[in-house]
Amino acid sequence: MVLPVVKLATLALKTACKPIANRLKKEAGYHPKFRSFIIAIAQANHRLTTTVQRRIYGRATDVAIRPLNEERAVQVAADLLGELFVFSVAGAAIIFEVQRSSRSEARKEEIRRQEIQAIKTRNEELAREIELLAHKLEELEQLSRARGLFSTLNFGPTHVSENRKSN
Repeated sequence: MVLPVVKLATLALKTACKPIANRLKKEAGYHPKFRSFIIAIAQANHRLTTTVQRRIYGRATDVAIRPLNEERAVQVAADLLGELFVFSVAGAAIIFEVQRSSRSEARKEEIRRQEIQAIKTRNEELAREIELLAHKLEELEQLSRARGLFSTLNFGPTHVSENRKSN
């Protein structure tokens, strides 16, 4: 019952993230301080990706990298921010699911451990009982050897002759 509810809540959260990310993208361009901050992030991201791409393709990396124009930088940063938000929520959902699954497995393992312990305890009790029965059987065998089989079972001739004498 819990698993479908958690999965449904995760799906609803992921679905709700996309409009929130779009709203963040839209609002990012309107606030002056935030705008300058995201432009700086976009320019740093542009320089980093361009340098990495040049190294991958074997081109010169010491060449000056032309910065993005302001509107393009805002758009790139807003896209980056929106994707970062979506991935953060998805990552949090994955972490939550892994932790929940881990707790579930820990509970199952504890139950298995308790069952194994109960089986071991029962096995030890049965071993003690078998040992006790073996000891009692050994005592009975020693008694029967000492008295003879007929006297142990009260079928001996001494009892029969005593009964006849008394009659």
